[in-house]
Amino acid sequence: MDMPINAFKRALNSGETQIGAFLGLTDAYCAEIMASAGFDWLMIDGEHAPNSVRDVLQQLQAMAPYPVRVVVRNVDHDPARIKQLLDVGVQTLLVPMVESAAEAEGLVRAMRYPPHGIRGVGTALARAARWNGVDGYFAKADQEMCLIVQVESKAGLDALDDILKVDGVDAVFIGPSDLAASLGHLGNPGHPEVKACIETAIAKIAAAGKAPGVFSADPAMAKNYQQRGASFIAVGVDTLLLRNAAVKLAAAFKSDGDAKSGAAY
Repeated sequence: MDMPINAFKRALNSGETQIGAFLGLTDAYCAEIMASAGFDWLMIDGEHAPNSVRDVLQQLQAMAPYPVRVVVRNVDHDPARIKQLLDVGVQTLLVPMVESAAEAEGLVRAMRYPPHGIRGVGTALARAARWNGVDGYFAKADQEMCLIVQVESKAGLDALDDILKVDGVDAVFIGPSDLAASLGHLGNPGHPEVKACIETAIAKIAAAGKAPGVFSADPAMAKNYQQRGASFIAVGVDTLLLRNAAVKLAAAFKSDGDAKSGAAY
């Protein structure tokens, strides 16, 4: 059996622009609907949404027949949790709140087998290795792993130059909401200072030969970041797509105007 290739990583390396969305509904059926919608990539969110490892597995299985590329955001930096996600078949991991080169180096090691890392060996139980069905899995696994570190604080921005020097970091994703909070603009990711910091970071990431990514549900801002060099952009969230459409539909048949639309992530 052949090793599954990482199409997301190959697209990053080729410079392809990838447009995606976040998945927080924790449901395989909903994930499959999103997979059929035409996005280049989708991110199963295990940080803010209540996605367990089993939830991630079921969504990976539901989306497998579709050409969409899947990224998973882990809840923290725990190597044991990362090991579980990799074993169920995650190849691209987005890890939140990275604030130093040392943290980035630890994440690289968590995603690689010895001698280059500390990933535990249990392929007889691992969907990633097709339960020992992939020929030469150990020789190929590390090269198919893609690590995206999320920089979303002033401390992270201050350490960005050092983070970008870490071998094994494939991309850096800027998180505007937490960054705005860290800069004193809680709830305002479109603040001019936040926007300027993101634009500077995108340019710095690209200049270092890494792929820059960002989230923005504001189409104009997302297009601006794309023009500035962001190569993978999340432009929506399934929970808000559902809620906003439902609110709009309800409001069309109600005159009291009580329903309010959720505008921000």
